[in-house]
Amino acid sequence: MTRMKWKGALAALMAGWMVCAGAWAGVGQTELWAGDENPVTLFYPTDAAGRPERRLFGSFEIAVDAPPRAGNGRLVVISHGSGGSPWVHFTLARSLVEAGYVVASPRHHADNYRNDSKPGPESWTRRPAEVSDAIDAVAADARFAPLLDLRQVGAYGMSAGGHTALSLAGGRWSPALFYRHCEANLAEDFNACVGLATRLTGGWADGLKKWVATRVLHAYFAGDQQLREHHDPRITAVVAAVPAAADFDPASLAQPSAALALLTAREDTWLHPRFHADRILAACLPRCELLAELKTGGHGAYLSPLPPGLTGLVGQLINDPPGFDRATEVPAVEARIVDFFDRKLRAGFRADGPSAARGKD
Repeated sequence: MTRMKWKGALAALMAGWMVCAGAWAGVGQTELWAGDENPVTLFYPTDAAGRPERRLFGSFEIAVDAPPRAGNGRLVVISHGSGGSPWVHFTLARSLVEAGYVVASPRHHADNYRNDSKPGPESWTRRPAEVSDAIDAVAADARFAPLLDLRQVGAYGMSAGGHTALSLAGGRWSPALFYRHCEANLAEDFNACVGLATRLTGGWADGLKKWVATRVLHAYFAGDQQLREHHDPRITAVVAAVPAAADFDPASLAQPSAALALLTAREDTWLHPRFHADRILAACLPRCELLAELKTGGHGAYLSPLPPGLTGLVGQLINDPPGFDRATEVPAVEARIVDFFDRKLRAGFRADGPSAARGKD
């Protein structure tokens, strides 16, 4: 090959690479409604230029209500944690959009940043159906349905959203199992059992706090032994990050109904891994994957960059521990999540192909 031809071939190769790399660089954002009161935030590929938008957890370049463009034909649903919102996982959503995915994130009823009145088992019961409702809302939207094959959908969830994710992977749990865990491990896993209501400080009041917590947990949860489960065959790949999982029957996830991966953080003091993610991994390996284990990461490691100045109990539980290299470790994990969905969700969908209706039983 002559030097001129070699330079021309290199230029063509670079141009092609730039087209592919930048094809889905624009991030569009819009909102759908699933039912009368559950908004669903969508992030998606677009050709439109983004503008800075100030949202929870930072300012982002997004194109609000811009026309979508065809990506890879795949949808991933993100389930936020208790008191959260779709924006707390924006950096992951952006990584998925840049890889061609449409991302849908329902705002979970009465367990979000605007209304956190019903967290815990009541929300955990409702959340998986809200994920299915979000898929239905996308399927009913004339802008997005023609661009997607909804026969294979991915799901991601963190914390309480991780609980949702495990339910979507075939897990069964009950409020009574939640109570039994808390009865046996209240001091060691206190905030998993009582949330942000209070904390143990090592002082004289700890005994009273534990007594009150045990009485309340017994009254609300001990008698409800019905195993909760949710089936949506459209969901075929699931990632659960630092999941609330102590109330699951681990045997129900020994053979997950969807491809399953877990993310752990060894310095998580809100949902201690040995009571939660490690129990599920012990049951599902090798039929699931440990996609990432952050040795110095805390409970908030898989969130978008945290707002500065978080104090009090919430700051104690989700701020990054000293020594955690968020700038290096989190983008690497997000790349693994994208790769997992690339591997597990079938490739090759055409933009004019079919879009499946709800197949839940």
